[in-house]
Amino acid sequence: MQKDVVFHEYSPLAANAELIDRLFRPLLARRLHAELVGKGQGTDGQSIDLAREHFAVYVPDTPASGKFGLLVWISPFDPAGIPKAWLPVLDKHAMIIVTAAGSGNAANVYSRRIPLAMLGYANVAKAYPVDPARTYVSGLSGGSRVALRVALAFPDVFHGALLNAGSDSFGTAVLPPPKPELFRQFEEGMSLVYATGSRDDENLARDAHSRESARDLCITDLHTEEMRGRGHDWIDAATLDRALTDLSAPRTIDAGLAACRERRTRDIDAQLHEIEALIAAGNKREAEDRLQRLDERYGGLAAPRSVELEDKL
Repeated sequence: MQKDVVFHEYSPLAANAELIDRLFRPLLARRLHAELVGKGQGTDGQSIDLAREHFAVYVPDTPASGKFGLLVWISPFDPAGIPKAWLPVLDKHAMIIVTAAGSGNAANVYSRRIPLAMLGYANVAKAYPVDPARTYVSGLSGGSRVALRVALAFPDVFHGALLNAGSDSFGTAVLPPPKPELFRQFEEGMSLVYATGSRDDENLARDAHSRESARDLCITDLHTEEMRGRGHDWIDAATLDRALTDLSAPRTIDAGLAACRERRTRDIDAQLHEIEALIAAGNKREAEDRLQRLDERYGGLAAPRSVELEDKL
């Protein structure tokens, strides 16, 4: 266990412009980019000063394969803590874990919590031989909700997300789909494990809505690990073990994925056509409302046509 670790390597994955492109729906992203330029900040500018940040890292013994798994943990609390009960499970799975201090629920999601997670990932991945296929992101409660945003935005980095008592619905302002090439990687390469206490009714309901919205957008590699008798609480060691096993299991492409994608494309095209007709008829207010809803629902999947239509308003 290493505490109060200070990292020194910056990553383009944590640059302000990169985060805007990946995390925000296209119509909002273009306004945020304009603000960034207006403030005189370059595309490689970063919000984190690593010299002032501290991380906790746990590294098991080197496995026979020579490759570690990596779990980036986003806590709802400011201290960078790793429960001792998890260590035997991390050892079993040869899983490094890294978590940042000062990244609790009170911290800004976009200027602190997400860039700290990406910088933690980048520094550990550079220092240790990490298996890209076993690189995951996780968190508890509010940290779990942030982890889901990270997973959706960075499916070229993470291949699984462990959602401990916290999730959101896809196709919303919080979780709009990214651009098509990233979303395809998410569909085909991302596993999601929901792990919530059986007495945590609010988050069990959130999880159910999240899974339903995921399937509606053709996301199918979904697993549930209920923590029996538990409330709103940290994942226990036994459930963590099962969840990591779920994440590392070979995945198969859902047989209905192609048909689901076709249905999704038809819906996007139909909505874009209707918005275009509203603009042509001079009904720009309704067109703008519809366009904003489409941007939240389908995000990058509706671009660049959604951006072109906004220019006509």
